[in-house]
Amino acid sequence: MGEFVSLQVNDGVGTIRLDRPKMNALDKQVQEEIRAAALEATERDDVKAVVIWGGERVFAAGADVKEMAQMSHADMVKRSAGLQSSLGALTRIPKPVVAAINGYALGGGCELALCADVRFAADNAVLGQPEILLGIIPGAGGTQRLTRLVGPAKAKDLIFTGRFVKADEALAIGLVDRVVPADEVYTQAVEWASQFTTGATLALRAAKESIDRGIETDLETGLEIERQQFAALFATADRQIGMDSFVENGPGKAEFVGH
Repeated sequence: MGEFVSLQVNDGVGTIRLDRPKMNALDKQVQEEIRAAALEATERDDVKAVVIWGGERVFAAGADVKEMAQMSHADMVKRSAGLQSSLGALTRIPKPVVAAINGYALGGGCELALCADVRFAADNAVLGQPEILLGIIPGAGGTQRLTRLVGPAKAKDLIFTGRFVKADEALAIGLVDRVVPADEVYTQAVEWASQFTTGATLALRAAKESIDRGIETDLETGLEIERQQFAALFATADRQIGMDSFVENGPGKAEFVGH
């Protein structure tokens, strides 16, 4: 458990919790603690799905500008890869991941949310990539993940202007997937994640990898990725359990064992 980032596990759902007063600014230490929590969530068999949460007041207001302001070009050349890979560790968790967004998710905080598979936002949430207002651009995946999520025109609008997006617009453009009352964000995110705690673990992993790897390539290569993942699942116990249960009892009644 880090000083500002922890992994809390309850009934198969792991919560990666940011808690750095006052606004969960993502300095180097927080970035590396996020990486450590993501790796732990990846490795632990008792974690079946993950919620990323910054608490009831703020998700993450962005990078630690005071820290960055002191960095030279040479400093950032050394640090930029670690910045990207620390948040990128969340995308490589081979399990369903949901971001529960209360309050601000700006700059690096928005990039953090983009690393999840889905995003639940409070009705008072505010998202954005305001780096351009500091004379820089998003550097932790924003130009790439945001574009793949909402399309190039909308991504350029947000990144070029640095403007903030309220929850209703974020939902309309596909930046978030669900808007709920602020006091229900975390609960609903855990509820979504909980449905996978008894799921077919290896099939979920294969589905996520097929989608994430396939979207980065051409259709034929993506289909080959899918074919290999599909065929490999026929070596799993859960595939046999799932099919036998379907034949005997109909869909949705299988009791998977996770291998």
